[in-house]
Amino acid sequence: MSYRARPLKYVLGWLIVGTRGGITRAQIIRALKELPQNANQLANLLEMDYRTIRHHLEVLEKNRIIVSAGDRYGLTYFLSEEMEGNYALFEEIWERFGKKEKREESE
Repeated sequence: MSYRARPLKYVLGWLIVGTRGGITRAQIIRALKELPQNANQLANLLEMDYRTIRHHLEVLEKNRIIVSAGDRYGLTYFLSEEMEGNYALFEEIWERFGKKEKREESE
């Protein structure tokens, strides 16, 4: 594992598994992998409150998982280069977390 990938693994683990809102952040990452979008498009796609989406976008951008381009209402979000290059780490974390969530729901 490269030096740069290791810290990203910890950041992703914390953002997805270690804090409230991890499922929402994972959904945003997955959506942006498919297509760059603005906050309103994500809110509609994920059927969530716009302000909730904005909060999670800010957290993801602060942690260099996503980047943005444009201005104010046209601000479009993309996965960062580092995240794109290490997307398999996210999939690995999401797969383990998703299985854990399903087990807890069935208990």
